[in-house]
Amino acid sequence: MPDSPRLLLVDAMALAYRAFHAIPPLTARDGTPTNAILGFIKALGHLQERFQPTHQAVIFDGGLPAERMQLLPTYKAQREEMPDALHQQLPILDQYLDAAAIPRVRVMGEEADDVMATLAVRAASEGGSVVLATNDKDLFQIVCDSIVMVAPVKDAPIMDASAIELKTGVLPAAIPSWLALTGDAVDNIPGVPGVGPKTAARLLKQFGSLDGIWAKLQDVSGDKLRESLRVAQEDVVRNLAMVTLNTAVAELPELDALKMKNGDVRALRELLLRLDMPSLAPSLPSPTQMELL
Repeated sequence: MPDSPRLLLVDAMALAYRAFHAIPPLTARDGTPTNAILGFIKALGHLQERFQPTHQAVIFDGGLPAERMQLLPTYKAQREEMPDALHQQLPILDQYLDAAAIPRVRVMGEEADDVMATLAVRAASEGGSVVLATNDKDLFQIVCDSIVMVAPVKDAPIMDASAIELKTGVLPAAIPSWLALTGDAVDNIPGVPGVGPKTAARLLKQFGSLDGIWAKLQDVSGDKLRESLRVAQEDVVRNLAMVTLNTAVAELPELDALKMKNGDVRALRELLLRLDMPSLAPSLPSPTQMELL
């Protein structure tokens, strides 16, 4: 019986931003900035070597979903513009992924975490295992026996359900409720005043769910906390809709389309040499090897 599929899903912008900020500014001889590209290629190679996927895809943001913007017009409004030196490298990164035959997925109007969640849940339902390479804690909610997370950093610890419970105080299924209470400063989602991660976890453990909290609000200890929850109840309901991932994004590639493939060696070599990255440029096949291709 063949091995089950092992799918590696990479959060493109998480990896690109990390590489851009971790590596000092670099340029090719023609002045093209290259630090994010260099770091991205190396980090992706480490992930491939570590997890030995049979299938893979790099997932890009396609914009903010209309549904979330209607719920909270200030969603992610505080985020700074992408640095120009990073923006310049994204089209070249696309060229690299295409030459390397690594599928890249971008759905207009859909965030990368929803796309990753849809692909991961679908692969798991088909008997596959999935590694999510991302820093996005929203994706904690889909972690299970067949889906794990890892930060896109060399040798980062694997986050399974137990690790997520240890980190947050709740199991993956309760992550949306936990985030609805705490809010998410990264995404500009305000939480309940005075409710941090530990308090949110304690409340969910004590009352079982958000509905359990509302049903027994009078049993919440502390007048200030009880009043904060009462006043923020509508915001929490909105937050829950904001942070619950969409696992049914339409028009995504099937799992078979994400199988690992050999890249175009000539195209890769030409691109990497143009970027002054000779150590990463693959060698061209010998004439005998070319006859076999």
